[in-house]
Amino acid sequence: MKIRCNIGTGGRIIRIVTGIILIADAVLLYRFGFPGNGFFSRFLQAVLLLMGAFAIFEGAVGWCVIRAMGKKTRF
Repeated sequence: MKIRCNIGTGGRIIRIVTGIILIADAVLLYRFGFPGNGFFSRFLQAVLLLMGAFAIFEGAVGWCVIRAMGKKTRF
C-alpha cells in the first residue's frame, strides 16, 4: 500500500498537536512516576509515546490510516 496525502492542512495540524500532547503526557508520567513504577505504568507510557510518534508521523506525511481504510473522518 502506497502512502499518499489524504488529509488537509487542518487534519495535519490536529494530528501533530495531538502527537506532541501524547508524547508530553508520556514524559510527564515517566518523570513523576505516576501511577507507579511497575510494568503497567511503563506499558502505558510506552503506548502513549508510540501513539504520539505515530500521530506526528501522520501529520508530517499528511496520511491518515483510518482514511486509508475507507472510513471518513472529520478532518
